[in-house]
Amino acid sequence: MRCSLFVCLIIGALFSYGAGVDPSNFKTCEQSSFCRRSRKVQSSGSKYALIRGTLNTYSDSLTADLINKENHHQFTLKLEALVGNTFRLQIDEKQPLRQRYRVEHALKGKPETTRISVQESDELTITAGTSKAVIHGDPFRIDFYEHDVHVVSVNAKNWLYFEHLRQKAQTPPEPAEGNDQAHQQQDHQDNSEEVQPASEPIDDPGAWEENFKSHHDSKPYGPQAVALDFSFPAAEILFGIPEHADSFQLKSTSGTDPYRLYNLDVFEYVVDSKMALYGSVPVLYAHGPKRTAGVYWQNAAETWVDIYTTETNVVSSLVNFVSGSRKSTPPVAHFISESGIVDAFIMLGPQPLDAFKQYAALTGTHELPQAFALAYHQSRWNYNDERDVTSVSAKFDEFNMPMDTMWLDIEYTDGKRYFTWDKFKFPEPLTMIKNLTELGRHLVIIIDPHIKRDNAYFFHQDCTENGYYVKTREGNDYEGWCWPGSASYPDFFNPVVRDYYASQYDLSKFKTVSKDVMIWNDMNEPSVFNGPEVTAPKDLVHYGNWEHRDVHNLYGHMHLMGTFAGLKQRDPQQRPFILTRAHFAGSQRYAAIWTGDNLADWTHLQHSIKMCLTEAVAGFSFCGADVGGFFGNPDSELLERWYQTGAFLPFFRAHAHIDTKRREPWLFPERTRAVIKSALLTRYSYLPLWYTSFYELEQTGAPVIRPLLTHYPADKEAFAIDSQLLVQHRLLVRPVMQQGVSKVDVYFPAIDDKKNGDYWYDVDTFQRHERAGYESIPVTDDKIPVFQRGGSIVPKKERQRRSSKLMLNDPYTLVICLDRQGKAAGTLFLDDEKSYAYRNGESIYVNYEFANNQLTNRFITKPLYKSDAWIERIIIAGLGYVPIDATITAKGISQKLEIEQRSNGAIVVRKPAVKMNLDFALKLNAA
Repeated sequence: MRCSLFVCLIIGALFSYGAGVDPSNFKTCEQSSFCRRSRKVQSSGSKYALIRGTLNTYSDSLTADLINKENHHQFTLKLEALVGNTFRLQIDEKQPLRQRYRVEHALKGKPETTRISVQESDELTITAGTSKAVIHGDPFRIDFYEHDVHVVSVNAKNWLYFEHLRQKAQTPPEPAEGNDQAHQQQDHQDNSEEVQPASEPIDDPGAWEENFKSHHDSKPYGPQAVALDFSFPAAEILFGIPEHADSFQLKSTSGTDPYRLYNLDVFEYVVDSKMALYGSVPVLYAHGPKRTAGVYWQNAAETWVDIYTTETNVVSSLVNFVSGSRKSTPPVAHFISESGIVDAFIMLGPQPLDAFKQYAALTGTHELPQAFALAYHQSRWNYNDERDVTSVSAKFDEFNMPMDTMWLDIEYTDGKRYFTWDKFKFPEPLTMIKNLTELGRHLVIIIDPHIKRDNAYFFHQDCTENGYYVKTREGNDYEGWCWPGSASYPDFFNPVVRDYYASQYDLSKFKTVSKDVMIWNDMNEPSVFNGPEVTAPKDLVHYGNWEHRDVHNLYGHMHLMGTFAGLKQRDPQQRPFILTRAHFAGSQRYAAIWTGDNLADWTHLQHSIKMCLTEAVAGFSFCGADVGGFFGNPDSELLERWYQTGAFLPFFRAHAHIDTKRREPWLFPERTRAVIKSALLTRYSYLPLWYTSFYELEQTGAPVIRPLLTHYPADKEAFAIDSQLLVQHRLLVRPVMQQGVSKVDVYFPAIDDKKNGDYWYDVDTFQRHERAGYESIPVTDDKIPVFQRGGSIVPKKERQRRSSKLMLNDPYTLVICLDRQGKAAGTLFLDDEKSYAYRNGESIYVNYEFANNQLTNRFITKPLYKSDAWIERIIIAGLGYVPIDATITAKGISQKLEIEQRSNGAIVVRKPAVKMNLDFALKLNAA
C-alpha cells in the first residue's frame, strides 16, 4: 500500500509539473485567518498609546510601554539608533504567556549602535546624527526624518495590530501521551495571570484551528498575528519584497490580495502575480525624486504585504487643483505576519545606493565568488550517466564554445539518497570529475533536504537514532512525501544537526567527490508533496520548541548554513559555491539564487529581468533564470534571445525539465549556434567586470545589477523601468524580449531636470547617444542593445578559452568611453579567483583614470598578488581626434606605442604590455 501511494504521489507530482500551477492549491488572504483579521483593522483603525511614565533612555536607545486602549494589554517598545542612518523598532508583549519568536541568523552580526539625544515635550524627539525620530504618544506614531525631511512614518494609519497570546476559552484536557513538547513550550515563560484573560475571544473561526483543503492546522497557541503600517511621505513608488513574478514597481493591492511572502514550491508559476514563490525577503524601499528610504521587516512567519499607492487620474488631479493641494497621499505598506514580534529596521537613505548599502550592512552580502561561478553553467534534469556528461563537455569543445560547469540533478543519486551515487549510471564519479577538472571545468551536484526513509540508508539511520528530524506535535519524526517517496526533514535549526549534516561533506565520508565539486540546494522551502500548500504543516516542532509557523521562511536559510559550513570545513582555503531556491534575508551570505521553475515563453524571459532586479536591491545580486525556460521547448528565436539576456544576468545557467527536448546549443541550426556562441563569448569577455563588481559588492554592499533609479534618482520616467538594467554604473543593457522585433525602445536616463543625459556608447560600434529619453534602436538576430556609459572604464578579456580557469593569466583590454569633459574612470580587481587569500591582501585592486589625454592608474590597496596578466590593448571612444601615437612610462622608462584608428571613431593603443601590478602613465600625443 505504501509503495502504491508513493507511485501515485510521484506520478501526480510529475503530472502537476507538466500541467502548470493551480492557484487554488495556495491560500488567499481571505483563506488565511490571521491575514483577514489583520486586514480588518484597515477599516476601523487600532488604538495604541504610549504610557508616558514608562520611558527609559539610554546612550543609544529608549524603551517605553504601549497599551492597547481597547483591551488594556501592555507591550514593550524599544527604539534603537544604528550607525548609518538606520533605526530599529521592536515591539513585544510586556508579559507574554510564552516567549514569542525572534528571528535569528538573518543579520550578519549584532548591529552597531550610535549615540542619541532625547528631547521630551508633547512628543519625544530622538536625534542621531542627521536623522531623527519623533514619537507621538496618543495615538501612537513615529515619524522619521533625514536632514529634517520627513521620509517614513510608522503607524500613521493606525493599523498596528498585535494579537497577544491568550488561553483558550474552554481548553479541553491535554492528551496524556505525546505532550512533552507542549509542556516545554509552556515552560518558555508562564505569565498567564498577567495576560489578557480567556474571556476575550477573537471572533474568527480560524483563530484556534484552521483547515485548508484536506489539511488541518491545530494552532495550539491560538491567534498571535502582528501587523504594522509604514507610510513614505517623500516617495512616489515602492519596490522590493521579493520573490514574486511581478513588475519591479510594486502595484497597489487595493481590492486584490496582498503580496505574499511564504516560501513555497510553485512550478510553472504565473507571471504578473503577487503569489508567494520560493524566497521571502521582507525588505521594501520607497523612492521619490529627492529621497529614498527602506524598511526591513524581520519576521520569518508567513507574511502578507498590502501596498497602497495614489492612482493618478483626471478626477484626483481636479480635486487636488480645486483644493489647492499639490501633494497626494503618500504610499503605504502594511506588513502582516502570523506570529513573532514587531522587529523593523527603518533605513533613511537618503539616496538609493545609501538605502541598499544600509540593508547590506544589516544582512550582509555575497562573498566574492570563484570566477567559474560567474561563467556559463550547463544543466538539465538530468544528464543520464558519465558518458552523457563527458559527451556534453566534449561537444562544447568541438563547437568551440566556452563552458565552465556541468550540473547533475537528482537522478545521479542511488534512489534519491543524497551523498550517494547511482553505481550503474555513475560507476566512476571521481574519474568523471577528474576529467572535467583537467579541462578547467567544474561539477555541481544537487543535495536536497528531504531524506529518504530507508532503514538501510546511513543518513536516515543517524537522524532517526539521534532525534535529528523535525517533529510532530506528538514528538514523533514528521514524515512527508517528496522525490524519494516517504521522507523526513532534518531540523537544521538545531546546531548539532547542522554540524552533523555539514560533516557529511568531508571527503573522508563523501569519498566519491573532490573538493572542487560544488552544491545545489533545491526543494528547501521545504517542499512536501502531500503537505498543505506543498510544504510542511505549521504545527510541526523545531529545536527550541518553536513551531514551524514561527520559522518557516528560515528553513532553507538554515539548510544553507549547514551546506556552507560543510564546504568550508572540507576545504577552508576555497570559496564555496552554492545555488539555492529557498531564501530569506541574509541567505545571500551563503548562496546564489535563481528564479525557479519558469516556462519557455516570452513573458517568463521578460520577468527574469524584473525578478532579478528586485532580488538585487534586496541583497541577492547573484541571481539568474533558467536559460530557455525550465518547462517547455523554446523555439530558436526564444532560445537565442534568452542566451543574450542571460549573458547579462549575474548567474548564467541553462537548465531544463526532464520531459523537455534536449537543447544543447549544437542541436540547433547553424544560425542559432552562432548566436548562442556569440552570447557566450560576450559573457566571457566581460568576466573581469563581473568579478570586480562582486568584489565591490562584498566591500560596499552596492548591488551588481541595478535599476535605473539607482543612479538617476530624479528622473521619474526611469523609476519603474524594468526592461533594462545597469551593470554597476558602467553598462546599460536592454535585452530583446519580444518576438519578431527589428527594433526596441531604449530609455537613456536624465541626469538633471533639464533632461540632460550621460553619453552612452554602443559596446560594439561605439556609436554615441547623447540625449536623454526614449530612442528606437535597431536590433538584429545576433545583437541586443548594450551601452557603456561615457565616463567609465570597463576591463575585458578578449581571448577565447574553453573555460574561465584558463583565462586567469590572459591579458586585459581596457575600454575607455569619455564623458562630456573628456574624462573617464573605472576599477579592476584581480586575484587567484579561487581562494580567500585576497582577504589577506593577496590581490590587485586598481583605479584607472583618464583625463587631459592621459591614462593613469592608482592602486587602491597595495598590489601584493603576483599576476602574469598584462594590458594587451586600450580602446578609447569619444576622443574627438586621432593622436599620432602614445607614450607609456613605467618604472621610469618611456616608450612609444602605435595608435590604430577604427572606422567607428574609436582609437586603439596596441600592446602597452604593462604588468597589472605596475604603476604607469600613458600619454596621447597630438599631431
